[in-house]
Amino acid sequence: MPDLVVDGGDKLCVQLLIELRGHVREAGPGAVIHLIAADPAAPVDLPAWCHLTGHTYLGPVEGAERPTYALRVAGAAQETDETRPWHVA
Repeated sequence: MPDLVVDGGDKLCVQLLIELRGHVREAGPGAVIHLIAADPAAPVDLPAWCHLTGHTYLGPVEGAERPTYALRVAGAAQETDETRPWHVA
C-alpha cells in the first residue's frame, strides 16, 4: 500500500513533476508514492526524473484503474529547480 497517492489528472509531466516535488518533501524518506498520470510521457519521464534525483522508481502499479506509477522517496535525494524539474538545484 502506498503512503501517498497523487492524482495528476490530465496534467503534463512537467507540471506533475513540479507538483510531485512538494509531495516528496512532505512524505519523507522511505515513503512510497503512487502517481496517477494520464500523460503518455509519464512512463518515460518519471523513471528518468527518479534517476536524476536519486528516488527509486518502482514501476507501473498493476491492476490500477488509471495509469499509475510508484516511487520510493530517497533520504538523500538531489533537489531540482522549483520551476524546472529537469534541472538540478
